[in-house]
Amino acid sequence: MYYKGFYLMEKNELLPHLFRTEYSKITAVLCKLFGFEHIEIAEDIASDTFLSASEIWGLKGLPENPVAWLYTVAKNKAKNHLKHEAIFNKKIASQLSRSATDTAIPEIDLSVKNIKDSQLQMIFAICHPAILAEAQIGLALRILCGFGINEIADAFLTNKETISKRLQRARDKLRAAQIKIEFPGEIEIDKRLETVLRTLYLLFNEGYYSASHNSSLRKDLCFEAMRLTYLLIENEATNIPAVNALLSLMSFQSSRFEARMNQQGETVLYDDQDTNLWNGELITQGEYFLNVASQGNDISKYHLEAGIAYWHTIKADTKEKWENILQLYNHLLQVEYSPIAALNRTYALSKANGKREAIIEAQKLNLANHHLYHVLLGELYTGIDNPRALSCFEKALTLTNASTDKKIISQKMLLCR
Repeated sequence: MYYKGFYLMEKNELLPHLFRTEYSKITAVLCKLFGFEHIEIAEDIASDTFLSASEIWGLKGLPENPVAWLYTVAKNKAKNHLKHEAIFNKKIASQLSRSATDTAIPEIDLSVKNIKDSQLQMIFAICHPAILAEAQIGLALRILCGFGINEIADAFLTNKETISKRLQRARDKLRAAQIKIEFPGEIEIDKRLETVLRTLYLLFNEGYYSASHNSSLRKDLCFEAMRLTYLLIENEATNIPAVNALLSLMSFQSSRFEARMNQQGETVLYDDQDTNLWNGELITQGEYFLNVASQGNDISKYHLEAGIAYWHTIKADTKEKWENILQLYNHLLQVEYSPIAALNRTYALSKANGKREAIIEAQKLNLANHHLYHVLLGELYTGIDNPRALSCFEKALTLTNASTDKKIISQKMLLCR
């Protein structure tokens, strides 16, 4: 109900989209077959599959069923590897319930059910406490979500060399600890689920605002995050309120996809969006999962952010709306502080209580090196002290390299002149 399926795409758009959605599925199934000690082999086979697609589809055109083609090629490449490499005789054959002299190739199951099971088992294996949380998230983004090294580096605000080393250490740790790719017991689920949710949350956010591709919207990443989150809801052991709250948040946010960009591909700010373009079905879906998440007494950051996102789907610009958003931000900052949440809370304060009170609060944030801080100050001073507002926007321009942000800031500066 939330997953879009295929777009009507040009050839040059379809393959990157399929890489994003199918690479992770193929990798998860092959990793489960080979084990973490041969994780690079699984990744290489998946990558080679898409390289073959790029070469063959470019010459012969698209197959009738691109996904089935990819799965068939991946199976054949995996079988060829098992036939010709020592891994079969030394590792795989000894684990099969047949004699070591039996050279039958194990079934490579790329059915929908096994893909779901493998991905769910893989993400919990990656989130094992044997490795650090940052490495867990990075490895999950790489294997389960098909992120490139540069994208992961952008998500962590670091460089690709750091990420490459971090991922390699994580792989080595998983091998050394002999972590099995299987669904953990109830106690282990509780320990690892928060990291799983953070990974999916980060994936959605990378799609909603991607720095690496200089684009403010990448729907494929967002819907992939929703698909993986729904896997947790489908499993009885992981269908808890926080998971439902996260999917509610994603649904509310994605409901405004079509309104967030104009026909020229430019970002449209919230106050300027055409509310007729908001997706009522996704808003209803968000309300459903938020109601499910409300069962019980635990309130996670995802509950609070989903509540904030819900109020943003209310079209009327009322004091009640912004007071509710303000209170939710107050609670969120107590649960987990972040500079962006603090900035957003200050904006909500300006809408609820006026700009002058918000300016006083903004000056306490100590975020002078963040370009969005100066954008916020510029907005707050606009109409009160336009020269000062202009100075804030000029400072913001010096602190960002994103062309989208620069254009938005420049537009705001026109209101101060």
